[in-house]
Amino acid sequence: MHEAPFGPEGARIRWTEAGGDGEGGAPRVYVHGLGAVSAVYHAHIAADPALTGRRSLFVDLPGHGISDRPADFAYTLEDHADALASALDAAGARNAEIVGHSMGGAVAIVLAVRRPDLVSRLVLTEANLDPAPPRTAGSSGISAYTEDAFVNGGGFAETLERVGPVWRATMRLTDPTALHRSACGLVRGTEPTMRRMLIGLDIPRTYLVGGHGDALTGRDELVAAGVVVTTVPDSGHNMMFDDPSAFAAAIATNATNATNATNATNTAPGDRCGSALRQP
Repeated sequence: MHEAPFGPEGARIRWTEAGGDGEGGAPRVYVHGLGAVSAVYHAHIAADPALTGRRSLFVDLPGHGISDRPADFAYTLEDHADALASALDAAGARNAEIVGHSMGGAVAIVLAVRRPDLVSRLVLTEANLDPAPPRTAGSSGISAYTEDAFVNGGGFAETLERVGPVWRATMRLTDPTALHRSACGLVRGTEPTMRRMLIGLDIPRTYLVGGHGDALTGRDELVAAGVVVTTVPDSGHNMMFDDPSAFAAAIATNATNATNATNATNTAPGDRCGSALRQP
């Protein structure tokens, strides 16, 4: 296990590593979604034959998994991105390929904008691109509670009852305050939005969509901006569990395409989260 300081004095962000000696290409960094743990969601993916040979880092964002959960931390997307940057700086993982799931994808986009030296490619697994998503048991449902009601009034327990068993298993490891503030930050989004940031980036970008999910909003605009949008069949939001081999193959295939394209180019909080967070 590895760690690096972030934010409040004494707080540590932590990660584990596997495989690769640095000779197999850019390090690949896996970043989990809201209430999740990176190794649980991605260690088996990094071990797939299609993806072995790279140095792989499984980073737990602040408040999640094995990372610290400081009380005096806002847990915005920008805060998470800065903490992730601290981890990558300490790990010497520059020009990394970031594989970000859901909220982790939104954090990865912010990281790529704030610290372009750390990111050479983005792989976004149904990442949040817009603020105020539809009401679900996830970020919008969590942020509908006040912080006190979520942490002390039963909201956390109610949320655990509403989510599936895999998410429940990792969400229990998340600090309730950090979970609520992270959800609020995700629903609030960024300015400009994550979508606009993604469109403006000039690095290889892949957006993976589960075949069982809803149609991707603004797909044509993303494709026109150079984002490779790939559907992983027979999968939902958690495609790394629904069809691990197809998910790994999509990452690997698009990594090859990104490398070829790069070579060609080189050659030529309040009580609630805020009024904007109240869902209809």
